[in-house]
Order: sequence, then C-alpha cells, then structure tokens
Amino acid sequence: MPGDSIGKMFRVTVWGESHGPAVGAVIEGCPPGKVLNLKMIQDFLDRRKPGRNEFVTPRCEEDRFQILSGLYEGTATGTPISILIKNEGFKKENYKKLEKVFRPGHADFTYQMKYGVRDPAGGGRSSARLTAPIVAAGGVAKQILTGESGIEITAFVRKIGNIEAGKVTAADLNASIVNFPDSGKEAEVLEFLEKLQREGNSIGGVVECVVNNLPAGLGEPLFDKLDGDLAKVMVGLNGARGFEIGNGFGSAVLTGMENNDEFTIASGTVVTSTNRSGGVQGGISNGMPLVFRVAFKPAPSISMKQRTVDMEGNSMELVIHGAHDVCIAIRAVPVVEALTAIVLCDHLLRQRGQCG
Repeated sequence: MPGDSIGKMFRVTVWGESHGPAVGAVIEGCPPGKVLNLKMIQDFLDRRKPGRNEFVTPRCEEDRFQILSGLYEGTATGTPISILIKNEGFKKENYKKLEKVFRPGHADFTYQMKYGVRDPAGGGRSSARLTAPIVAAGGVAKQILTGESGIEITAFVRKIGNIEAGKVTAADLNASIVNFPDSGKEAEVLEFLEKLQREGNSIGGVVECVVNNLPAGLGEPLFDKLDGDLAKVMVGLNGARGFEIGNGFGSAVLTGMENNDEFTIASGTVVTSTNRSGGVQGGISNGMPLVFRVAFKPAPSISMKQRTVDMEGNSMELVIHGAHDVCIAIRAVPVVEALTAIVLCDHLLRQRGQCG
C-alpha cells in the first residue's frame, strides 16, 4: 500500500499489522562497511516496548528483533537490511465483537471507507504497534549519525495535559519513569496520571526533541525542506496532531525584530545569538541545535461510555475494556527520536551525494 516508506537515499519501509504474526522494516541505503551495534538497537527498542510502567499498555511483547538480511558478521553489506519483530502478546479473539463497530477517535471508519475492508484486531495497520520496527530502523540510523557526524538526538515529554516541564535536566530525564525531565513536577504528573487511570480516561501531551552537533546545509528546498520532512513524518505518527519548530506558533504574535535570529561569530564560526528558528532557515539546517515539538492527542481507547455507530448504521453505546496508554506521548519519545534519526540520516546522505 502506498505511504509505507520514509526517505530517498536512506529509505525505510514498514510492514505488518497489530495482531499479525510479525511487524518489520526494510532499510535501503545503509552505507556498506558500517559496523552495527545490535545491543544498542535492542536497548532502543526496550525504551518503546509496552508494559514498562503502569501508565502504558501492558500488552506483553518482548520486542526481540531479528535481522534477516543485509549484515555479514555485524557489518552492513550495502544491500537491504530486513528487520523482523514477532507479535506475541495479543488475543485476536478479543476484537471479534468490535469487528463491525467504529470506535470513536480511531481509524476504523476511515480505513473502512478507503479500502472497503480492514483488520479490526488492535487497529490492524493503523496501530501504534507499527512504531516498533520504526524504532529498530531508527536504531540503525542513530548509529550512522553518531559514528560519522557526532549528531546527538534527545527527546522528552515537555508537557502532559497542562503540566509543563520547567528546568530540563538529563539526570531528571534518565530517572523519570514517564520521560518527564523535571523532578520538581513529576510527583504532580504521576498523581494526575493515576487519577485518569482510575477514571478510565486519557490525556494528551507534547514531546520535544533537541538535536545537537547537526551540521549546516541539510535540507532540499523547495519541497524536501528539512523541517518539512520532519513535519511530515511526525504528523504521520499515531496520535500526532501538531508540529512546530523553534518558536513555532508563538512566532505568529511576534514582530520581525522579536523573532529574527541575529548572526555573530563564535570560535571562528558563524552562529546565531538566539535560536528562535529552531536550527532551520529556508528549510536548511543552520548549524544551531534543531529544536521542535510534536503534540499528541489523548489515547482514544478509554473505558468510559461513548456513543458510536456500527457498519449497519445502528447507534450504540460502547465501552472499550482492557488497559491502555493513559498518555501516548510517554511511549512516543523513542519513536520521535527514531524518526528524527531516519530523516537526518537520509538528508545527510543526500547532501553528500549532491554537494560532496
């Protein structure tokens, strides 16, 4: 089905369904000779997998990946790298009663209208389960970026509901069970999430991503701008509803003088004295830190009574049973990092191909 691939020079194609035998990805364009650290990929996957704390879905998945092709004794051969992750912790029969029901907030209705047929188990192709192979592919891209350019990508939950992280520290982020980097407010966040969980409700959140050591010159205007490609893949994420870079929507209320980044020289290099543009100007990286945010809606799977209709047009009340993510932004953090790495890796290779 069209729409399954990201990138041009570094291309990732994702396949599978939520409750199928497996999900996976095919990576094309990994530079030959690159030695891959498979443990690093597994550690990255472990950050995303379900059941890590009480506020995310307890679906039992080990998420152990297999590489079926493209490596010889741990070294990339330049041929397609095929990654497989088996689905183990699912009960397809649990979705039998939802086979003809359109769940509020889900993609049931739109998939049915587009294709005329759909896999109702776990959302099928529209499930966040498909982010597992994305993270695995991102683990490959991250190693290329770190090994060749020293690019560092860090994402975290900036906001859960109306609770926003103030001072962000790496120590607080590493210690947090919900990827919230402000220890002074984490107790408030956990209390809020516990309340929602008791109610059977959910909440939205904002994930912020910061990329350091990004070289200037990445991005291909007009239609493959760096921020444009990032926006496309981020909004394509399950539950994502907004993207902004730098000052983002805040720039709409500023004057040019307030929003511009003035240039200066630091250690013989052209830099900007502020970073309101978020590290991108004209769709091209300017060498400053890349800073953007992704807004996620509340998880639509809630155990509160909702009104809906079925495929025959009958009105009904629906209660979705089972445990689900209270805030999907929490597990979205490594996925945002992975997609960022894939886009940056693609643009780095494209830049080298065109400009040397």
